[in-house]
Amino acid sequence: MALSDPYRFRAVLWEWQGSASWCFVSLPEPVTDEIDDRFGHLAAGFGSIKVEVTVGSSTWQTSVFPDAKRGTLILPVKKPVRRKEGLEIGDSAEFSLRVVTG
Repeated sequence: MALSDPYRFRAVLWEWQGSASWCFVSLPEPVTDEIDDRFGHLAAGFGSIKVEVTVGSSTWQTSVFPDAKRGTLILPVKKPVRRKEGLEIGDSAEFSLRVVTG
């Protein structure tokens, strides 16, 4: 598995349409734009792009997805990660994200 250089950003955790089962952060627009430009050709179903993410001491693999309403890519944050890192809706955290390129 090959990974891009890391993108580091701070983002606020939000829930999907009133469902705390699905929680996300929105990538900053400059990060979204660069990922689209550099890695958009890797997009799969629903425009998803595979990534490896670190927040606190947790690292996992997932995908980011385009969200037309917000105009950015969004990153799902799994419940076990939120629990381990003590993250709740509205909390801000530092993320490190690498695009899986191979």
